[in-house]
Amino acid sequence: MKVGTAQKISNVILSGLAGVASFLFSLYAFVTLTRLPEQITASLVAGAFCLVVCYLASERPNSERSRALAALRDRLLAVEEGDLTSPAPAIVQRNMPKVAAAVDSLFAEVRSSIDNAHALGMYDPVTSLPNRLNFRSEVERMLSHSSEGRTSVMLFLDLDRFKAVNDSFGHARGDQLLVMVANRLRVVINSEAAGKACRPLLARLAGDEFTLFFPEIAAESEAERLARRLVLAIGEPFELGGHSIDIGASVGLAMSPRHGATVEELMRAADLAMYQAKARGGHQHCRFSDALAAEHRLRLDTEKALVDAVQRGEFVLALQPQLSLSSGAVTGAEALLRWNHPTRGLVPPAQFVPVAEQTGVINEIGDWVMAEVAAMLASWEGEGAGLRRLAFNVSPRQLERSDFFTRLRQIFGEAGVPLGRIELEFTETAAMECSAAVLEEIAALRRDGAAIAIDDFGTGYSNIARLRQLPIDRVKLDPSLIHDITTSEQARVVVQAVIQLVRGVNCELVAEAVETVAQADILRAMGCETIQGFVFAQPMTEGEFVRWTGHAGQGRTAA
Repeated sequence: MKVGTAQKISNVILSGLAGVASFLFSLYAFVTLTRLPEQITASLVAGAFCLVVCYLASERPNSERSRALAALRDRLLAVEEGDLTSPAPAIVQRNMPKVAAAVDSLFAEVRSSIDNAHALGMYDPVTSLPNRLNFRSEVERMLSHSSEGRTSVMLFLDLDRFKAVNDSFGHARGDQLLVMVANRLRVVINSEAAGKACRPLLARLAGDEFTLFFPEIAAESEAERLARRLVLAIGEPFELGGHSIDIGASVGLAMSPRHGATVEELMRAADLAMYQAKARGGHQHCRFSDALAAEHRLRLDTEKALVDAVQRGEFVLALQPQLSLSSGAVTGAEALLRWNHPTRGLVPPAQFVPVAEQTGVINEIGDWVMAEVAAMLASWEGEGAGLRRLAFNVSPRQLERSDFFTRLRQIFGEAGVPLGRIELEFTETAAMECSAAVLEEIAALRRDGAAIAIDDFGTGYSNIARLRQLPIDRVKLDPSLIHDITTSEQARVVVQAVIQLVRGVNCELVAEAVETVAQADILRAMGCETIQGFVFAQPMTEGEFVRWTGHAGQGRTAA
């Protein structure tokens, strides 16, 4: 018999017994009591007794339901303490079975959703590898249980040409490639984990970056072997959509406790080593070292100092004359940027220009250089100086600015300096890669009188056909080409070929970093028109340059 039916039957019996008891009490009162008021009182008492009993009988199921609701409330409040597993209370199951079933089903769905959210928060959805959060947590746990004297290794792996795959084949193919890379790394992990008590970790941090952690290695040489194996594993071609893809990988490694005792220290060290491997050309590995850490700190200090260096007036221009080999006359000069650091002294461009280009500060520095060059030329014009041209370098990052050419014209226009007094030098790579719109702006400057030069020619990847189409006037040989022309026949043959090439596109050739008379004589015999270097003048301040050109005389030659 159901609980509800039995409850109803018991209520009927209780109400019937109450009615019988009331009847008997009233009958007894009428037989024994003779006065009417007493009889009425007895009847009222009997009626009240019957009503009370019937009320209690009717409230019995309501009290049971109230207790069930209270139990359900307590069960729901237990969720605040994290209880998502206990079933609905028994009293709820007896009195409200459908509600109890709904509550149990709801908690099961909540538990499933939490498990799914946890999986999404701890694993990479593309490769199904642990993500950064999961990896850091596991490495922290392993390091905390690491015994004294045990060596661990952290390896950072970054794909060298993954962006080209995304750009060429799309992000869907890129995700497929990431899965292939992850599978190859799993093979390495599984083979290295054989026979070891503690399994190595593999994770995808973000983008095309993966990281591995080996909690115990026998020697530092084993870490180098692991890094080489990773480079070789990713260096093999991938078959993607019918195409053979070569991407390569750069790997950085750091060891605990030598390079760090915490997961943050190890990840930072391995990351620095990986970027060093990438800077060396990629498809190789690099181990973290104290020298690398010092270089990184110097780079950070340089970044911070560069931000305010322009406002503090720490930059200066050194001028190096350019000499005609045929006439011996000074035909121009190049403005060389120097950083007069308050504690490090004069810092050469090679140590801060790459940092300035990466941080974007080069745009502010470039504006300052143009303003300084314009001011120099304007002052020389007033003094009647006869210098024909002053050259300065233009960074590829400056060409990315949409207002660069407008700013250049504005600066020299406001200074009253005609464009025919300046020469813009672009690196070989920048000249070969700039857009058609930039080339048109450069051509417009050239039509208005500015001279255009390609700097450091011979170190980039020149397209000869494109070289013929570029709006250029001069080509400056890279110093590495002429360094040993006095001792190497091969070097002389290469320089002679480059000179003929440059003359073939109707450009003037300038040789930089000429240090000896012998070099100048060979270059003159080869047909080089202009030289620049220590052989006749070192870089100098503006005042020194003005005095030097004033006393140079017509008979000055390089020989």
